Amino acid sequence: MTDLPETPPETAPEAPIDTPPDRLSVNPRSEFHDWDLLSRGIGIRYNGTERTNVEEYCISEGWIRVAAGKSLDRKGNPLTIKLNGTIEAWYKS
Repeated sequence: MTDLPETPPETAPEAPIDTPPDRLSVNPRSEFHDWDLLSRGIGIRYNGTERTNVEEYCISEGWIRVAAGKSLDRKGNPLTIKLNGTIEAWYKS
């Protein structure tokens, strides 16, 4: 009988944690824009209320940017306001 080294029992691989990034923007000119992540669909909850008009968010700093009505700046981009509060993000699909 030969001495074979003991092999550890096989364990199931851990499921990857599927969380959105800390910061994301819908503006293609932003450095935080990522079309692949946005195409999956991201839900944002701001202070317990689900928001659908979020232009950009940052979970660690606790803010979102939303369009301020139909106002545009001189370059044609929507004017945004920054709202501070509790932010939660998740993938919809």
